[in-house]
Amino acid sequence: MKRLFLKSVAATVAAFAFSAPALAADITGAGATFPFPIYAKWAEAYKKETGTGLNYQSIGSSGGIRQIRAKTVTFGATDAPVKGEDLDKDGMVQFPAIIGGTVPVFNLEGINNGDLRVTGPVLAEMFLGKISKWNDPKLVALNPGKKLPDQLITIIHRADGSGTTFNWTDYLSSVSKEWADTVGKNAAVKWPAPTSVGGKGNEGVAANVSRTKGALGYVEYAYAKRNKIPVLALENKDGKFVMPDDLTFAAAAAKAEWSKAPGMGISLVSQPGAESYPVVTASFILMYKEPANKAESAEVLKFFDWAFKSGKTLATDLDYVPLPDSLTNEIRKSVWSQINTK
Repeated sequence: MKRLFLKSVAATVAAFAFSAPALAADITGAGATFPFPIYAKWAEAYKKETGTGLNYQSIGSSGGIRQIRAKTVTFGATDAPVKGEDLDKDGMVQFPAIIGGTVPVFNLEGINNGDLRVTGPVLAEMFLGKISKWNDPKLVALNPGKKLPDQLITIIHRADGSGTTFNWTDYLSSVSKEWADTVGKNAAVKWPAPTSVGGKGNEGVAANVSRTKGALGYVEYAYAKRNKIPVLALENKDGKFVMPDDLTFAAAAAKAEWSKAPGMGISLVSQPGAESYPVVTASFILMYKEPANKAESAEVLKFFDWAFKSGKTLATDLDYVPLPDSLTNEIRKSVWSQINTK
């Protein structure tokens, strides 16, 4: 069993520490909330080892892209990969830093983590608002013997532009033609369910689900674990119901062909394999090929080089999946070599 991590108080302290004003030797980044728990742990360990700190603003993927384009930070972070033509236009490179999963979280009295099962098409109908109560016949049929309440489903979603939303809607689009045709996949979408309520960041969605009876939302798995929010067992492409952890995330990413996509921006949703979790994504880093601050860009590369080599245990402790050595070697060779740090 994986170790629980980042108690609420510790997480709050980390959030404060890593969004405080940067010291002279610190490096600066902003963006996705999805990888924030592991970036915070890496930053803590890295500063103890090297004395260099990380000032990372956990503001969402869209915010990270805006910040790096405005050149107010040295790297941006996004879970919704930037398209190759946009990278070329901006003079940037992109590379994955960590892999994790997005999970459906819920709040029903007396029903615990993993007690309920759902298929992708049924989940899409819930987020579409077509299934509006927890005792809908389709949910009852998937969960024989479970006493489901006659309770309204309140959909909790991200209110900000979010790579987690991109990953979630990418998945829903892969399992539901209706979702793909009417809502689609993006970092921000128009949520169709009448009960939909927004929350800022993974933190905001987790908080709203925790305090709303009958809620159904989606968060990066670390936030579900930290806040002890129950997760639905989700059917994968092979018809198996699986729960999220680093092993099922790794199974989904095992055969990824990173080099075939511009900026390595591949989708990891609905991958085949009996053990594969169906909603998996990489979180990506954006940097300029000709950075304004070459010294700080060099420090960013040193930080991620350390994370790739020495941060793997910290990542798996938090149920993220560290990148394989073959991929990090390719990143050093093909991506980092394009960044002028001298």
